[in-house]
Order: sequence, then C-alpha cells, then structure tokens
Amino acid sequence: MGKADRARLSTALGHEFAAPELLDEALTHPSIRSGQGSRDYDRLEFLGDRVLGLVVAERLLARFGEADAGHLARRYNDLVRRETLAEVAQEVELGDHLKLARSEVDSGGRDKPAILANACEAVIAALYLDGGLAAAADFIGRYWEPRMAALTKAPKDAKTRLQEWGHARAHEPPTYVVVEQSGPAHLPQFTIEVTLADYERARGSGSSKRSAEQVAAAALLDVLEGRTAAAPGSDPSD
Repeated sequence: MGKADRARLSTALGHEFAAPELLDEALTHPSIRSGQGSRDYDRLEFLGDRVLGLVVAERLLARFGEADAGHLARRYNDLVRRETLAEVAQEVELGDHLKLARSEVDSGGRDKPAILANACEAVIAALYLDGGLAAAADFIGRYWEPRMAALTKAPKDAKTRLQEWGHARAHEPPTYVVVEQSGPAHLPQFTIEVTLADYERARGSGSSKRSAEQVAAAALLDVLEGRTAAAPGSDPSD
C-alpha cells in the first residue's frame, strides 16, 4: 500500500497505526497467503467480532437504558450482522485496499459483501491491538452510532420475520422441533430444527429453546432470502 493510500485509509479509520503490519494483516485475504508463518485476516476477524459486539452492546445499553433485553438484542443483531459490516466497509472504501489474489480480483472480490464484512471485523481487531479499546470504539462510534440513531424502532426478531415471510406466501406457520439437547442441567444446550412448508430446513443452537429457535429462524431466513446456500437439514450455526 502506498503512502497516499495508507494516509487516506488512516483518515477514514481515524487512527494512525504505530504497527502498520497489523493493518496489513487485516487487509490480507486468505487467497494470497503463501509460505509458512504468513498471515491473513482470519485470526483478526475472530477478535474483531468480539470487540464489535462488546462496544455495540455497551453503547446500546447506554442509549436505551430502559429497554428490556429482548429489545436490546434485536437492535444488537441488526447492528452486528454481516450486511452492516459490509456497508461500513464500503463507506471507508476498504475494498480498494484489500490484498487479493488475481483470481479473486477478477471475480469481483473487492465488492463481495462476505469479504468486506470479514475485512471490516479484522480492521476493528487491528485498531484494538494497535490503539487499545479506545481506538476501536472511536471507529465503531463513528460508523455505528448513526445507525443506532436511525433505528427509531427495534427490528423485528427472526421468528417474527420468518412467520411474516411465510404468511405473505400463504404458508402455515413454521414449526420448531428440538432435535438435540446436551450439557448438564445447569448449562443446557438445545438444537432446534425449523421447517416452513416445503422449503429447506435449518437448525440453530442456543442455551435456551427460545434462543435456539431465533438462531434457527435467522438461518432459514438467510436461505430463503438467498444469502446462503445451506443444504437441507444442515446446521448453519456450526
């Protein structure tokens, strides 16, 4: 990355990196990883997801202090979803700075939402590691606070949206079945399978039946709306 490009990106991120190799790692797609010891953005993506979740949850609690947990969760899920991450990546023109293999560039990799979302999480992690939580929170605040303010009403939860999707197409309500329960009594884990008409099934797991149903409903919505290509009966939460 040239000096001009790095300066432009630093301005968009609101941070000048003391360790620029962290930013380089965050912008490196797995398609060009070569040689033992080289790194792409996968590891940073893992950390960035957690940093984003912490900052967004804290700010939602501060902004909507009287809201119940369900209300906060619906707002949270909307703000940390892959589509939102990809939108932010587009705003900061992250795709222009990604290191991609030629084959990935030729297939439109710089504009692929999945790649942009992954890179955005990795950049958040790089900001955290280089400048601490304050640097990451400043970036998140700059691009996520307007989205929090724009959500005048909490988004509908996944089960409600799935039922409305089916109702609009004259289908019976979706059915939810517990297919597995594991773990000790004080820390159970449920796996729920959801079915809607003759469409594909999807599964989700959680520490309660209610949370597992929400995960399963969200997974099936992803399939029905064309965002994933899960096989029938697969568990997208794995």
